[in-house]
Parts: sequence; C-alpha cells; structure tokens
Amino acid sequence: MKDGFTERVLDLVERIPPGQVLSYGVIAEILEDGGPRQVGHVMAMDGGGVPWWRVVRADGSLPPSHQGTALQHYAAEGTPMRADGTAVDIRAALWQF
Repeated sequence: MKDGFTERVLDLVERIPPGQVLSYGVIAEILEDGGPRQVGHVMAMDGGGVPWWRVVRADGSLPPSHQGTALQHYAAEGTPMRADGTAVDIRAALWQF
C-alpha cells in the first residue's frame, strides 16, 4: 500500500502533459512536502507506472541509465531538447501548471 506522499507524487506526475516536464524539486514545491530526494525515492520505487521521463533533474537531465528510453519518449512527444540533444530544455519544457 502506498502512503499519501507517494500517491500525491504519482498523481501529479500522471498529470504532466506530453512534451512537458517537472523537476524533482518543483514537484516537492507544488506538493509543499518533502524535497527532491524524497520525490526521487518515490519515482525510483513506484514510478514505473507513470510517465517517469517527464520528471527530470533541475538542469533537465536524467540519470544515464534512463536516457536511452527517455530520449525515445521525448522524440515521440516533441519535448523541447537542448541543442546537443542530451537533456530536456528545462526552460522551454517546464510545465506551467
């Protein structure tokens, strides 16, 4: 059974529109609970069933182990990317909920 914080994180991630992202820290700020590490823990433990690629580090990057699959999702969704194509352009892709 998931706790309330976990449920709120996953619910918010499910609402991020295709082609847009939120950072771990922004999610914590929106929820007014936890911090980037706590959100990261939820995503690592329970985030497989939600669009996890829409949650990025503050600089728009993902851990190297996730980049290959995430890049496929970004291309399919038209997510704005940095010029080098290795990370999300966080300024252009940040979801303005």
